[in-house]
Amino acid sequence: MQFITLLRQRSIGLLWSGLALSAIGDQLYTVALSWIAVDIFGPSAGYITAVKSAIILAVLFFGGAMSDGWDRRRTMIGADLCRFAALVLVVVVWMVEGQPNAWVLALAVAVLAAGEALFLPALQTILPQLIANEPGLLAGTNALLDATNRLARLLGPGLIALAGAIIAPIHFFTANAVSFLLSAAAIAALPLSTSQPALPVSTERRHPFASLLYGYRAMHREPLLGFLLDSNAFIGGAWYVAFFLAVPLIISSQFDASLTTGFGLYGLVIAAFGVSNLIANLIVGNRPMPEQPARMIFLGVCATGTGILLMALATLAPMPDHWRLTAFVLASGLSGFGGPFKDVAFATLRQTLLPSADIAPATRAYIVTTHVGMLFGMLVAPMVSNSISPSDLLLICGGVYLAVACTGWLRFVR
Repeated sequence: MQFITLLRQRSIGLLWSGLALSAIGDQLYTVALSWIAVDIFGPSAGYITAVKSAIILAVLFFGGAMSDGWDRRRTMIGADLCRFAALVLVVVVWMVEGQPNAWVLALAVAVLAAGEALFLPALQTILPQLIANEPGLLAGTNALLDATNRLARLLGPGLIALAGAIIAPIHFFTANAVSFLLSAAAIAALPLSTSQPALPVSTERRHPFASLLYGYRAMHREPLLGFLLDSNAFIGGAWYVAFFLAVPLIISSQFDASLTTGFGLYGLVIAAFGVSNLIANLIVGNRPMPEQPARMIFLGVCATGTGILLMALATLAPMPDHWRLTAFVLASGLSGFGGPFKDVAFATLRQTLLPSADIAPATRAYIVTTHVGMLFGMLVAPMVSNSISPSDLLLICGGVYLAVACTGWLRFVR
């Protein structure tokens, strides 16, 4: 398998191991934070994700152009260490006060969001450097590193499903802090040049907003990339509303009212998504990029939307609770199968169709569209939650996915 070949390379193995540990810790933190927030705030918990998105957008707007001149490895290490320190502060204050401090938790959300905004563009830029001698392995490398999130969505929530009833939520924050420290150590060991990265050709990018506009225009030079970039706002927002607001609301109101057991069920649903995510990633990562990637991409988007729609229908079906829950979990698994078919292909197309100097600003433009969608979705969804049920929210989110899939198929599939 190509994954095994890649992992035998020291640089790829180091990077993957660090990112895998960090991603698992992130999932532990994200699922725990989402569930606690919904338990305390109900539908208004969506505003927490909205704040996170707003911070990421602010960092990308005002810090993106400046970070282009930084050493990529040092940027990634600094982002990991800052996130480690923020989570340690949360854990220490939690232990002293006996409960999470809202202001310290808000600070941690802000620091983790800012770190993510700086880390991801730097990561996308260094990947081609790691396999410069074997460019044919780029698609496989993207799939392997994309598997970190897929694996994390299996192992992180899976651990919560198994241990959520006996392990206090504070320890999931501790695990995430340790994972950032290990990720920083792995990145520090990478055999990368410490020379300053080359800036994209355009001098306009010195202005913060011009940097993002440059990346946006670079993506739109390729019609398929431009469509995927724009539509990402819609499906990115729909995914977060579905899995980090509608799903925990449904579990807490329909399947189990207790925090502990419901927390485990939420972990089970996300883990089912992660299982199929990982399986699909293994399929995509061990196959060459097709000559017409649009077909694969939009079939993947369609699969995710269909799964979300079936999740909504499972909650409305006139069946006993245990059967509805089983159908709900299985539908979550179906929705997870589609993601890698879009995400891996999209990342590989960015890195092969664009000049290397344009990858970081293009990646920032991609992150911006994702978080614009998240910000809009998580601001609007709590406002309308008094008028529509969580199941209706899932139906809307699934419909958004299918609309994007159909539009893209008609435009780009020949």
